[in-house]
Amino acid sequence: MVRIHPSILSADFVNLERDLERIASADGVHLDVMDAHFVPNLTFGLPMVQRIAEVTSLPIDVHLMIDDPDTWALQYAIDGVDSVTFHAEATRDAVALARELRARGARAAIALKPGTAVDDVLEHLREFDMVLVMTVEPGFGGQSFMSEMMPKLQELRGRADELGIELALQVDGGITADTLPIAAAAGADVFVAGSAVYGHADPAERIHALRLAAAPQPGSLDR
Repeated sequence: MVRIHPSILSADFVNLERDLERIASADGVHLDVMDAHFVPNLTFGLPMVQRIAEVTSLPIDVHLMIDDPDTWALQYAIDGVDSVTFHAEATRDAVALARELRARGARAAIALKPGTAVDDVLEHLREFDMVLVMTVEPGFGGQSFMSEMMPKLQELRGRADELGIELALQVDGGITADTLPIAAAAGADVFVAGSAVYGHADPAERIHALRLAAAPQPGSLDR
C-alpha cells in the first residue's frame, strides 16, 4: 500500500494549522526535527511536535535529524506520534532505542544517510517497524533524487520478505510523481514529499497524483 507523508518543511509555518488541513487526505504528516549539529540546519523541537499533535488527526511521523537520539528520542513518543525515526549514524545502540520506543507505544524507525550501508540494519531488521532510506543528503529540502540508493531498498525489502516480517520502507528526498515509481519498484511504500505537495496550489490534488504515480492509470494527472 502506497502511503504519502507530506513534509511540513515546505509548508507555511505562519499558517501551519491551515496547511495541515490542506493535506487531510494524506496518510501521515512528516516532521523533520533538526538540531543544526547532526545536520547544518535548525527547524523545531518537541514543543512544536506537541502542538501539531493537538491540532491534526493525521498520524505523525517524526524524523529526528539530531545528535544523541539515545537521550532525546523517547521524549517524542507522545500521544499522536505514530512513529519516531532516528539516524543510524547518531545512535549508540539502535536496538535498545528501538525497543524503548516500542515500549512507549511508538513505532520504531531507523534512517540511513546516502553514505551509510544497510549491513547493520539488515542484521537487526526485526527490531524496526520502518527503515528510512534517504534519497538526498539530510538537512535541506529541494534536493535532487538519488536513484543510486535503490539497491538499498531492494536489499531491505528482500531481507524483510525472507524473514516474513511487515516492514515499512520509507524514502525521503526528491520525491515527485516521476521519481516515486522508481522507489516503489525498488520496494518503498512510504513516501515523504515536500515541495511536490506544498509547491502546488492544490496539495490534495498532488497527494492524489502521487498515489496514482505508483501505478499509472489512463487519465491520471500529467506528471
